[in-house]
Amino acid sequence: MLMQSDSLVIIPTYNEMENIQLILDSIFKLKYPFHVLVVDDNSPDGTAGLVKEYMKKYPKSLHLLERKEKLGLGTAYIEGFRWALSREYEYIFEMDADFSHDPEDLPRLLKACKDEDADMAIGSRYVTGVNVVNWPMSRVLLSWIASKYVRFITRMKIHDTTAGFVCYKRKVLETIKLDKVKFVGYAFQIEMKFKTYDKGFEIVEVPVIFTDRTRGESKMSQKIISEAIFGVIKLKVKSLFSK
Repeated sequence: MLMQSDSLVIIPTYNEMENIQLILDSIFKLKYPFHVLVVDDNSPDGTAGLVKEYMKKYPKSLHLLERKEKLGLGTAYIEGFRWALSREYEYIFEMDADFSHDPEDLPRLLKACKDEDADMAIGSRYVTGVNVVNWPMSRVLLSWIASKYVRFITRMKIHDTTAGFVCYKRKVLETIKLDKVKFVGYAFQIEMKFKTYDKGFEIVEVPVIFTDRTRGESKMSQKIISEAIFGVIKLKVKSLFSK
């Protein structure tokens, strides 16, 4: 019997052929029946084709959105959110394809939103110290300082403001005006948390261990980091003037 689900995991991909089969199998073997939406930006390595083959194996629980070009993380998630909201999913997740986010932690994020009244649950690297594996110290410091900087500017009581492992209750994404979300790179994660915080939703951090990818290439760039640094100030100023 095919199981339905109230939970959708959105995974943006660009050249993730080395990881996608493994991450999908890891999610679908969990006891809870999560569904997955892969949003692929026309990966040259054939990631989308591989997902289509896997859709035969998981015909009711695996879905694919194909885009014509690489348009950025933020727009991939926005399209995924719209897709989820046009259906009956109550819990919508952001997750990377590269195993930096452990699929075994998905039920813990879901529990925080479903059973413990959180509106947003963040898989947090920094709420109980620094839980990062395989990153060089320079990148750990950059990420940690970035989160402290964002916390200082925005006054959000969040330790991991740049985290990309998140569960939203449906009502959060219905309340946020998705067409007004401006950032597409690293700053997208900050903007979504700030908009959630600004609307008065309950945000909790669930401690997780973040493990850097061992397959494929990182998508981080100087441009993405710059967007985050200057974007935070714009977010805070705009928020102040809109009140």
